[in-house]
Amino acid sequence: MKKKILECTNLCKKFGKKEILKNVTFDLEEGDILGFIGPNGAGKTTTIKLILGLQGIDSGRVLINGHDVQKDFVKAIEKVGTIVENPDMYMYLTGRQNLLLNFRLYKNVDKKRIDEVIKLVGLGNRIDDKVSKYSLGMRQRLGIAQAILHRPNLLILDEPTNGLDPEGIYELRKLLKKLAREENIAVFISSHNLSELESFCNKVCIIQNGEVIEESTIKKLKENIAESTYLFRVKGMEKVKTLLDDIKVVDEESFEIKINKDNIPKLIKKLVNKDIEIFEVYEKEISLEDAFIKKTGGNVID
Repeated sequence: MKKKILECTNLCKKFGKKEILKNVTFDLEEGDILGFIGPNGAGKTTTIKLILGLQGIDSGRVLINGHDVQKDFVKAIEKVGTIVENPDMYMYLTGRQNLLLNFRLYKNVDKKRIDEVIKLVGLGNRIDDKVSKYSLGMRQRLGIAQAILHRPNLLILDEPTNGLDPEGIYELRKLLKKLAREENIAVFISSHNLSELESFCNKVCIIQNGEVIEESTIKKLKENIAESTYLFRVKGMEKVKTLLDDIKVVDEESFEIKINKDNIPKLIKKLVNKDIEIFEVYEKEISLEDAFIKKTGGNVID
């Protein structure tokens, strides 16, 4: 059984009379990568600040490795690494010198750990270059090296792909998967980039208007969407057009239709009874973005 690293239970937060968070509850286990998503103003940043102890909790609690952030902050936060958007570093120093500065902040970290994290994030060939010569993706990897220097088991990232080019995003994705798999780190990511989250997260937590409306695996979230899109390849598209209204014509032999899975047999029977030959039927995989929009009622992420 996997160990729970982060537990948020019934988190509530108000600013004046405005209720920002309403009983936000979710957890994160070791080795999992959780995508924390929601529209702007949903409460994502406030949740992160409460987890990190940067704002007071009105009610509810945050446990990190079993330690209460409010009652035992130092113990709770000691195994947490975090990056909020672009990591801070000294541009006129080398990557190694930046890591040495961070190393001196920790009491119980062996100096060999510096070489370990350099290897983990794949910066061995450039670690002795000045950070000013690094690409944004390389700086992001150096930022993660800084964040995991003290061997945390929880890594919190806020918009880590902001400004990264496709290559930088690919390298970050590969690195986070590696950290979760090899270091058994629980990774919590807040991001607007749903297509990227889908490629490396195994779990998702959706927040809307300060409330968690879904917490599950990405696979389960997609399966819970009642209507899916199915592609039919047929002979007799002209007949299909007169028979069905809510279809999207793909080409002379194919159409797409959004339909509940239980209604597929009835549709097939209806087409066959009209002498329409069916060669293929398959469900098109729904994207995380599509699932998010359906779940939030069309509430897109800005």
